[in-house]
Amino acid sequence: MVRYLMPTTDRGGSERSDETLRRMFGYDSFRPHQREIVEAILARRDVFAAMPTGGGKSLCYQLPSVLLEGLTVVVSPLIALMQDQVDGALANGLEAAFLNSSLDPVAAREVWHRVARGTVRLLYVSPERVAMDSFRERLRDQGVSLFAIDEAHCISEWGHEFRPDYRTLSVLRAEFPSTPIAAFTATATPLVQDDVIRLLQLRSPLAVRGDFDRREIYYRVRRKERVNDQILAFVRSHSEQPGIVYRATRRSTEETVAKLVSNGISAVAYHAGLSDRERRANQARFVKDEVRIVVATIAFGMGIDKSNVRWIIHGDLPRSIEAYYQETGRAGRDGDPAEALLFYGPQDIMTIRYHIDRMESEQESERATRNLQEMIRYADSGVCRRVQLLAHFAQHHPGRCRGCDVCEGEVAMSDQTIPAQMAMSAMIRTGERFGAHHLVDIVTGEASDRVRRLGHDRLPTFGVGQDHDRRWWLRLVQDLEGAGLVRRRDGAKSGLMISPAGKAVLTGTERFHTADRPEKPAPRVKATESALDPEQEQLLGRLRALRTRLARERGVPPYVVFSDKTLRIMASVRPHDRATLLEVPGIGEHKAEVYGTHFLEEIGSTGA
Repeated sequence: MVRYLMPTTDRGGSERSDETLRRMFGYDSFRPHQREIVEAILARRDVFAAMPTGGGKSLCYQLPSVLLEGLTVVVSPLIALMQDQVDGALANGLEAAFLNSSLDPVAAREVWHRVARGTVRLLYVSPERVAMDSFRERLRDQGVSLFAIDEAHCISEWGHEFRPDYRTLSVLRAEFPSTPIAAFTATATPLVQDDVIRLLQLRSPLAVRGDFDRREIYYRVRRKERVNDQILAFVRSHSEQPGIVYRATRRSTEETVAKLVSNGISAVAYHAGLSDRERRANQARFVKDEVRIVVATIAFGMGIDKSNVRWIIHGDLPRSIEAYYQETGRAGRDGDPAEALLFYGPQDIMTIRYHIDRMESEQESERATRNLQEMIRYADSGVCRRVQLLAHFAQHHPGRCRGCDVCEGEVAMSDQTIPAQMAMSAMIRTGERFGAHHLVDIVTGEASDRVRRLGHDRLPTFGVGQDHDRRWWLRLVQDLEGAGLVRRRDGAKSGLMISPAGKAVLTGTERFHTADRPEKPAPRVKATESALDPEQEQLLGRLRALRTRLARERGVPPYVVFSDKTLRIMASVRPHDRATLLEVPGIGEHKAEVYGTHFLEEIGSTGA
């Protein structure tokens, strides 16, 4: 049983937390839920925290690592991400390191020596390393004060990124019975939450479910036509903004990269067909702002900690709402406006169903089918996108969010029951043996040689749909197939037959609605942050250039130096000394010491 209780801590603990937050991280106040999680950990309580991407999960265990006696061990799933996490911690003055297979034996021994000397307080490791008996034995000698499990949904087979290696984490409770365990995830349904708590054997944990509404993200869905051209048009309209394009296959990933690069846009690929070295290099170039766009398969999902990603494009239909939410969550981590654009078409649905039909496990097949149906409803529905996304995480939203295409009037829903009945009547009258193009010839009254030869020009349905052109009817048939009202006969390339759900529409028992999406360019999302005047914009450009230079000198991503939001505030308020610099959110004492002089000189060079 999970008890939702506030931890009991004394006022001194709260004051220590506030002082550490200001001194180390440069913030005057906690984000929602951070304080209660930090204080629960300091009170040595177990924690389960489901908080959205960008909600500040890492601070919830990084800050306690400063105040707790002993070692904080963070279990993180991706080696590529550990380096960024450690770089960020070091930039704030934390004593952090990582142990994973990227280190040679000499470097690994040095990390262990630093742990033994107490000069490492925050240690990042992979679940595979935790699974090693020898590793856990060495940990027992170090006095572990906290285990923080990042991406904790990976331990549950109900989670969208289940990893068997995470199951070994269940041994931590038995082998470290007095050490608190804090599990963190950015995406977990109540079912996954219960599973994580059970598998990790969390004891009366403080359970926190944050607000999953990413208000800074504008959600939009478009029909896929010539998807690489559509992606290119979007990228061109978002000049200089970094973003991620998700594609379903290696081939489509490479095709999209080629399209962008051939049009003068810097982009790299990230997929399983590349070597580890190529993937690491491409990711590093994107993180360090050396290229603007990464085009990736879903393998990229957890491997990026870049705060200023301004947009996410899905060039293909994701396989679940949970995966979609996780991937779109990579945008707008700094809290500034961002966009999520999904392109989809009936071919996506058919491809996913093809793979589902070949799953050996009936349970797995049923789960994948439910996920697909939920994803189709999201893409095709005329309901507020946020209502649907948040409902998946058992969170209510009243709608009219003003942050999606449905609520902003970009999507019009129309009842197409009668045209659907016309198309399905043509299927019935031709024996459910023909494909979309032949059926459209019939309903539009196109007397092709084949139509005349088969006598289909004499059917009652011949020419009943002349109010619309061929393209409109082809899309309607695609909608019928995508909605599961018609399906291919015996897996053939052609030959559409009516499903039981389709018969309900044909007989008028059920209605059929489709979303009409105009293909005019979508409006840009309006920025909500305070606008800078021309002089401030020029200063911001110089501060960004300075940040890039300093980041390259230190071999870290630019956002590790300062976030875009911090630079924007700096350009607006123009701090003139160390005291005023420390008033800028995101600048703690360590960063002020390391970088402050450089930025104050740059600001001072332009005068007041």
